[in-house]
Amino acid sequence: MKEIIKSLTQCILMKGFSDEIIKETLESINYTMNNFSKGEIIAVEDSYCSSIGVVIKGGVEVQKIYASGKTITMSNLEVGNIFGEVIIFSNKSAYPATIVASTNCQIMYISKENVLKLCKLNSEFLSNFMTLLSNKILMLNNKLRNISYQTIRQKIASYVLDEYKAMNKLTISLKCTKKEMAEQLGIPRPSLSRELINMKDEGILDFDKNIITILDLDSLENILFN
Repeated sequence: MKEIIKSLTQCILMKGFSDEIIKETLESINYTMNNFSKGEIIAVEDSYCSSIGVVIKGGVEVQKIYASGKTITMSNLEVGNIFGEVIIFSNKSAYPATIVASTNCQIMYISKENVLKLCKLNSEFLSNFMTLLSNKILMLNNKLRNISYQTIRQKIASYVLDEYKAMNKLTISLKCTKKEMAEQLGIPRPSLSRELINMKDEGILDFDKNIITILDLDSLENILFN
């Protein structure tokens, strides 16, 4: 139980909760715990979703698998992260992507009924849940905006500027690989690398592995209007 509580302190749904309150919260509902091995499928796209999943140990990947066999990693979830929070209250209630264990992991499942119960019992939980949904909507809006730009340079500029605003510093440490960044932006990995090199040569930014440094903020912003 102590390990579960420790993991849940990193979960947005339990933000502001003491260890004792988290323990009392868990005792007030029914939940299940499932273990998965690395590479094991946790949920298949279009399968029914009736619970939210909270990562207690390890990590998982949200993947889009196409008929051709090509797989795109849409996001990586770590300890405390959640999946299924939007789906369980939708009319379709089906997973829009496949969820796979990226390491050996443990998932806590809380049913829709128990999520509603917690929202009624605890106003802080309700507020945290609304924050979670709002953040998800904003994130999806940002992704759609990045994809909507026509040129690769504009997509990169928009992505880097979003990270700059979030971190409030010119040197940005990316939380994803270049491959994952390319997938998020909907562009080929080699095309991303070529454009980053071009922007480096023009003195707009510099990069090294997963570190990007903005050298000319004005020029970077102007790319969005060209």
